[in-house]
Amino acid sequence: MLDAEASAQTTDESQRLRRIAAIDIGTNSTHLLVAQVDTTLRTFSILQAEKSTTRLGERDPDSGELTPSAMQRGYETLRRFRDLATSHQVEQIVTAATSAVREASNGRDFLQKIQDGLGMEVDLVSGPEEARLIYLGVLSGMSFGDRPHLLLDIGGGSTELILADGRDARALTSTRVGAVRLQRDFVKDDPIPPQRRSFLQAFIQGSLEPAVDKVHRRIKPGEIPVLVATSGTAMAIGALAASEDERPPLKLHGYRVSRQRLDRVVDRLSTMTPEQRRELSSINDRRAEIIVPGALILQTTMQMLGVDELVLSERALREGLIVDWMLRHGLLEDRFSFQSSIRQRTVIHQVQRFAVNQRRAERVATHALSLYDASKGVMHHDDGQGRELLWAAAMLHACGQHINLSAYHKHTWYLIRHGELLGYSEAEHLMVAAIARYHRRSLPKKRHESWQALATRENRRLVNEMALLLRLAAALDRRPEPVVESLRVSSSPGHLQLELVPERLNQNLSLEQWSLESCADVVREASGVILSVSVQH
Repeated sequence: MLDAEASAQTTDESQRLRRIAAIDIGTNSTHLLVAQVDTTLRTFSILQAEKSTTRLGERDPDSGELTPSAMQRGYETLRRFRDLATSHQVEQIVTAATSAVREASNGRDFLQKIQDGLGMEVDLVSGPEEARLIYLGVLSGMSFGDRPHLLLDIGGGSTELILADGRDARALTSTRVGAVRLQRDFVKDDPIPPQRRSFLQAFIQGSLEPAVDKVHRRIKPGEIPVLVATSGTAMAIGALAASEDERPPLKLHGYRVSRQRLDRVVDRLSTMTPEQRRELSSINDRRAEIIVPGALILQTTMQMLGVDELVLSERALREGLIVDWMLRHGLLEDRFSFQSSIRQRTVIHQVQRFAVNQRRAERVATHALSLYDASKGVMHHDDGQGRELLWAAAMLHACGQHINLSAYHKHTWYLIRHGELLGYSEAEHLMVAAIARYHRRSLPKKRHESWQALATRENRRLVNEMALLLRLAAALDRRPEPVVESLRVSSSPGHLQLELVPERLNQNLSLEQWSLESCADVVREASGVILSVSVQH
């Protein structure tokens, strides 16, 4: 009987979880992504990511064709990636070949060779289609909110600039200017002499002008778009900028780089030899050769757009291939529904990943939000941002029990901090982890790593307030089954009164009352508020 139940459960899971591989055949690199798609949550997680520097952009200087050696590198990489994807038992491998292959006169012959020899059908995408896939990829990992976003992807052979919001892409552009192309066509001496650098900047500006004009025309009056940069060039420059921070971020996704800092990094890279650049930990051998032309594209585009800051996105075309597959297979109603619930879905995914009791977590979250809504001006002075962070922390506050029951709040902080929370900025991610960390035991202390990681005094204030609300909500979660139907909250300056409404008439809630009253000293110490608790009879 147990075997039959286990078999049925395995079958249900295999129908709910589907594995797909995506391969992005770029000008400089070829990327593989193996993803697990959850058809119930309508989201995906990345199981494995691989990259190989295939350098397809090193074409024959006379004919412009892909060279035999470049095609052989690409073919062997695709064979390896196909075998790796197959070992994950993926149901399909979706592929896209971009600038280098679509521009070479023998590009289609190369794709035919891949199909004949490896049994892989590669989609040769146009520039606008490449831009659309990049948009879908960025959309899958970043909350756009109500603001339009400018997405900039600097490839080896082309640069895509997209104006988009959460509902649609307003402008999709692709320009034949890229880091490998500039290096190959214009860079003879390295470091690049100042005169040649000025020429490159003028060439980039002239090339990108039509694309920049197009997006400018489609920005509505009063809108201030957010610039999002993706690609190996942007991530490498972001890593160099982040290395200057006192506490560099664990992940670059969502990291912000000011124009002033970008200018400093570009000036520094421009004066270095390729050998000196190779010694930088965030730049590999091949990237060291093409990083300066790529950095000049990023710098020039930022100047042309008139923006003072960019946000990094680790997601791009290959993730876009997964989202596109989900759209085509009816697993997403539309792009907007995918975007609008990105924060909720990524939290639920982590809840399932760490085997959190979801029903209990939802009860705690409901109580926490009730407290938030009814105690504004007494327990917190938040303008709305904290409510979403409180919900996420409440859903995940017990995930540390996945490691150990003892001091599980500390394990919770670690798991959230090092996990993936899509749609949250780095600062928000840290705040969610800290709110969950301080829902029990001691109040924040200056020596705590979780407290030190919070960047500003305002962030610490918000964490402190939300953690107290979560502490009270979690104090009600004493039993496996629900016994508290709802909370009646009344507050006045310096006082918070909580009345527990039982699920059933005459139900004994003395345990929950005692649990809440035991929080009174901590609440008074942290906020100066006097807590009183009663039970409805």
